[in-house]
Amino acid sequence: MAVMTYLEAIADGLRQAMRADPSVILLGEDIGAYGGAFKLTKGFLEEFGPSRVIDTPISEAAIVGAAVGAALVGLRPVAEMQFADFISNAFNQIVNVAATSAYRAGGCVPLVVRGPCGAGTHGGPFHSQSVEAYFFHTPGLKIVMPSTPADAKGLLLAAIADPNPVLYLEHKALYRSQRGPVEEGLVPTPLGTAAVRRTGRSLTVLTYGMMVHRCLEAAERAASEGIEAEVIDLRTLLPLDLETIAGSVERTSRVLIVHEDRLRGGIGAEIAAYLGEHLFTALDAPISRLGAPDTPVPYAPPLEAAYLPSPERISQAMVRLARW
Repeated sequence: MAVMTYLEAIADGLRQAMRADPSVILLGEDIGAYGGAFKLTKGFLEEFGPSRVIDTPISEAAIVGAAVGAALVGLRPVAEMQFADFISNAFNQIVNVAATSAYRAGGCVPLVVRGPCGAGTHGGPFHSQSVEAYFFHTPGLKIVMPSTPADAKGLLLAAIADPNPVLYLEHKALYRSQRGPVEEGLVPTPLGTAAVRRTGRSLTVLTYGMMVHRCLEAAERAASEGIEAEVIDLRTLLPLDLETIAGSVERTSRVLIVHEDRLRGGIGAEIAAYLGEHLFTALDAPISRLGAPDTPVPYAPPLEAAYLPSPERISQAMVRLARW
């Protein structure tokens, strides 16, 4: 085990995958000579050369389109969106081409699209968005969002090895704020499995990304009032680990869903619908959700702080639900 930041763990996962498999290539804006906007690929060009670390034009559609073509002829491309917000420019290539390829032509597309996402870094509405819900509706695509350095590396390795297109969302606010033990070498974390970050019997908290850490802090606050929350890190959003979710809900009988994304049409809405349809008799209280308001991400730091679910607000929601 080595201690790494979240950013270092992603870089190590890329490096290990490229060393083990010459078919793994990187494409993106400024990832070569400049080392990436966040310096995540610093030194990669020198180690792997320009045929495997490819600086691209500023065109997300071209990046993903080229990556799809590379995947179809046997390579395993990892395409970087410098900021996940601009993945909308590649929406057609991901949704209409990559995700449908296996259905249309029987050809798998082993493609990873990395998307630095999320608010909390004062990036404003063009550099802070949560984009997972846009793609959650897409069959043929997998979506992961790690919350820890260990998962940042393990889920990336699993995504690169997967024969399907995978949207790998990495929260920018975690890049250097999270540090922890990471397995050395090639040790993937299976896709489609959630992780119980904290056990409890008062209620189940379903969350992912940066909100995992805020929910854990909130759970400690709620514990001072006798509320013991079980915090589940979904890790893979598509497909969801419904077995782990159901098992926890059946034990606690109360559910709070927390995500940074806006509530309307968010992933939490689909989870709530599933629980209401399939686990209604296990519930002793209404399903509760907490997320962002239906506005763009504010630029001003005080407004951005108010926009995001805080540990205090999450803790209050936990207490209200447990006492319902």
